Amino acid sequence: MTSLELAGGGTADFTEGAVYFIGNATTLIRFGGLTILTDPAFLHKGEHVYLGHGIWARREVEPACQIADLPPIDLIVLSHYHGDHFDDVAARELDKTLPIVSTADAVDKLQALGFQHGHPLDTWESLEVRKGDATLTVTAMPAKHAAEETVDELLMPVNGHLLDFGRSGDLLYRLYITGDTMLVDSLEDIPRRYPDIDLGLIHTGGTTFLVTVVTMTGEQGVRAVEITKPRTAIPIHYNDFSVFLSGLDDFKKAAESSSTATKFVYLSHGETYTFTPTG
Repeated sequence: MTSLELAGGGTADFTEGAVYFIGNATTLIRFGGLTILTDPAFLHKGEHVYLGHGIWARREVEPACQIADLPPIDLIVLSHYHGDHFDDVAARELDKTLPIVSTADAVDKLQALGFQHGHPLDTWESLEVRKGDATLTVTAMPAKHAAEETVDELLMPVNGHLLDFGRSGDLLYRLYITGDTMLVDSLEDIPRRYPDIDLGLIHTGGTTFLVTVVTMTGEQGVRAVEITKPRTAIPIHYNDFSVFLSGLDDFKKAAESSSTATKFVYLSHGETYTFTPTG
């Protein structure tokens, strides 16, 4: 396990955390004095992003804020280097000294853009982050952008991530982000290795790429919840771009018929989910 020591700390609030939904897979997660930005994409509604292989997507929903509106960021957690997850606005406006946790492929591409503090993780590898009394262990979770091997090889490597928040090393809250994955067998390993997930952020949308679905539909997203068993689940990445064919209603319909004990929470852009530590 590699480690990262962040400056600052001081008096931190360990009694409550928050997830602010900016749009697509972009969230702002705050707990214990740590502020994490996920999959930063800030293009405006109507603008287009390049996804590779001659495919463009139009942004359909305005993000809830812009980079200038954000508080100071400690860490970026990036699932992969597609344009709807790290866009031109992020490349241009984010502080290039920020540490970024992602795949080796993404870290290499970000270095070419001037981001020199990348931390590549392979599946099950971890980075331990410390800031004062606050600790955060980021672990790469299995994820595959396409179930078909030939299609997956055409796409960027993807990580899910597990965020273990703690104080002086004691685990207080466990948050899982699926990343842009399909339902693959390796998801079954997650609850075996990391039980008691408090919150899951579930990437859905039914994204289509080369006539193939490369992110989970709403129904598949609910199945991923049933597999990984978080206490609470929030679907994200469901309506922001023109390539999404499975919206939030699909997820809600599947959730209503699921027998899982997980509580489902639904956020619109600009809304916040607050949580309290369970550890």
